[in-house]
Amino acid sequence: MKSRKLGPLLTVSAVGLGCMGMSHAYGGQSEQESVRTLHRAVELGVTFFDTAEVYGPFDNEILVGKALKPYRDKVVIATKFGFRIDTSKKDAAAMSGLDGRPEHVREVAEASLKRLGVEVIDLFYQHRVDPQVPIEDTVGAMAELVKEGKVRALGLSEAGAAAIRRAQAVHPISALQSEYSLWTRDPEGEILDTCRELGIGFVPFSPLGRGFLTGKIQKPEDFGAEDFRRTLPRFSPENMAANASLVTMLEEMAASKGVTAAQLALAWVINQGDFIVPIPGARKIAHLEQNVAAADIALSADELKALGDMLAPEKFAGKRYGDASMLQTSR
Repeated sequence: MKSRKLGPLLTVSAVGLGCMGMSHAYGGQSEQESVRTLHRAVELGVTFFDTAEVYGPFDNEILVGKALKPYRDKVVIATKFGFRIDTSKKDAAAMSGLDGRPEHVREVAEASLKRLGVEVIDLFYQHRVDPQVPIEDTVGAMAELVKEGKVRALGLSEAGAAAIRRAQAVHPISALQSEYSLWTRDPEGEILDTCRELGIGFVPFSPLGRGFLTGKIQKPEDFGAEDFRRTLPRFSPENMAANASLVTMLEEMAASKGVTAAQLALAWVINQGDFIVPIPGARKIAHLEQNVAAADIALSADELKALGDMLAPEKFAGKRYGDASMLQTSR
């Protein structure tokens, strides 16, 4: 597996693994199957694993820490904080608002260290910027954790360019995590330019359009009744039907190169820059292996442009989130 840098401190595999779906939002799966997938990822050369306290909540951190304990010296584990969590509820329903208060930062870090079973968190992200707390205060508290040796590197998620610069002025930011794929290009322009300028790594989540760009999901019935994609505008029956023809075009172009639609969509993201490390989710080993292979797909500038133009985001029907969730992005 090729490697890439996230800021000055972290060297990781060119493709990471988003672990959320193993225990949150998409219906989850058995612990045994998740552990097998995580172990196979290490065998394939994946060294970058992403989780968060809110996934479950808490269950995913415990799973990731337990599964990766035998490989601790070989892997980079990232986790995230930033939501108030209602422990009486599960999945997205547990998120009851944002909390970027310095005292909350420390509380979560201490709890995440215990759940993960590690002495240091390799990459600690603020999951969403809290507009009620100056980002300087939040990042200042995160920086104290670095000084104490409890955190190696700091990150932000779904932050806007101005917030990134303000955070960077307090402490170096190693990575920005945001949704980015052929059908979601929000970071292009100012945000990606800011990352390039400041030497910040960019970590796309949902680089396969939450599975839609694989061509395997064509209607809401293709995922479970509890799957949170049923709440997203792009996954309404009407919008999925409207977007199907675009995925067919992706599949045809992929076939011409002898790869799958998922691999071509992921390769497009990987080839956008050497500071970009996507974290596609994969619960099944077969999907994981397919994603890892995408790191070796080279695309010419002409192919990248053709693919990007063919699946331009304005051609897709539906927003990526509902209105309330969209308000939490790019602050």
